[in-house]
Amino acid sequence: MRAGTEPGADARTDAGTGTTTGTAPALDTDALLDDPDIRIIVCCGSGGVGKTTTAAALGVRAAERGRKVVVLTIDPARRLAQSMGILSLDNVPRRVPGIESAGEGGGELHAMMLDMKRTFDEIVEAHADGERARAILENPFYQSLSAGFAGTQEYMAMEKLGQLRARNEWDLIVVDTPPSRSALDFLDAPKRLGSFLDGKFIKLLMAPAKMGGRAGMKFLNVGMSMMTGTLGKLLGGQFLRDVQTFVAAMDTMFGGFRTRADATYRLLQAPGTAFLVVATPERDALREAAYFVERLAAEDMPLAGLVLNRVHGSDAARLSAEGALAAAENLDDIGIVDQTTGKAGLRDPADSAVISPEDPESPPSPTRSEHTQDADTEPDADAVSVEQLTAGLLRLHAERMQVVAREQRTRDRFTALHPEVAVTEVAALPGDVHDLAGLRAVGDRLATDSAPAGAA
Repeated sequence: MRAGTEPGADARTDAGTGTTTGTAPALDTDALLDDPDIRIIVCCGSGGVGKTTTAAALGVRAAERGRKVVVLTIDPARRLAQSMGILSLDNVPRRVPGIESAGEGGGELHAMMLDMKRTFDEIVEAHADGERARAILENPFYQSLSAGFAGTQEYMAMEKLGQLRARNEWDLIVVDTPPSRSALDFLDAPKRLGSFLDGKFIKLLMAPAKMGGRAGMKFLNVGMSMMTGTLGKLLGGQFLRDVQTFVAAMDTMFGGFRTRADATYRLLQAPGTAFLVVATPERDALREAAYFVERLAAEDMPLAGLVLNRVHGSDAARLSAEGALAAAENLDDIGIVDQTTGKAGLRDPADSAVISPEDPESPPSPTRSEHTQDADTEPDADAVSVEQLTAGLLRLHAERMQVVAREQRTRDRFTALHPEVAVTEVAALPGDVHDLAGLRAVGDRLATDSAPAGAA
């Protein structure tokens, strides 16, 4: 059994329905963070599920348990950087102040945000001599490629992961994967970029530079002139020249992209890596999580478990949605009866106090006309009765229990498909995370499987 996994109960009772459902094994997050053999944790999943917050919270908790951690995040919200005590994140790991380590060696937390173009530039500068590196960096096609080519961000995230692991300065690297329309892009994009740079089209453009001499010029004049003329018309002459100049300058580096991509894949498949799939108890998010679980299994990548964020529950789970709605309807009926008998509003108790006729301070009794005038101006007709307030609260509770039941059904469908996947549930927070205390609170919930009452 992998570190971080505990056997769970065989069955549970679904809140509000009384039905018995299977349960997944519990994910022991602290055991995962404390395992010295785990050197890389990759948080992956679809966008908008709290993936970046989860990665940061894991980093804080691991550092405060004595590990030396670096969190690699992709395009985080500014408030998250500020919550870690850093005004801005860049391509260089920055130490996070305020970490209270309980470990013997004293843990540390560093954080960085991937700068896609800067990482690409570093690869060029590391694998090319000064003149060739300058030619590549100034090339217009390279500038477009490094700034926005499809798959570049995912590839560079993995390049940066490889660089951090090779430096061996941290005993745990937590990776927040890039937000993608599909979680599968994270696994596919690095290979796609490597395939493009090692592909037939690029090699065809490299052919004239490799041929050299008269034979090469003759080949270029006879065979390539037609091809380059056609491409020039389709792509534009200047663009084609930029591509050819880029390819010629990058000639010695192309094989390295595929080599590093393969090395990164082997690193991700290694026993020291653990994937955490992050989701919310919503249909689309868990469907994406299920696809990712299946893909990780197909690629032989080690899955630690599923983190389920923003789980809702209720401390009054014994009262079902149906029972709450029925009670609210009964109270509505009582309110209608009271209104027809003249008991529609709540009166101030002081208004009904008995005043002694012997009291000289007593004000004179109001006349009938004054009664009539008061009746016209009193807000009793618009006042909300206790019954109406209670009925409203019951309806709110019914809505919450319906959300709880829907989330439960969604989780049960995922567990039925993947009963082997360990799960930890994180109760929904009342607000945004904006400081280290908030990240600690998320870390505590990750470690204790904080599924709220009525949610399990």
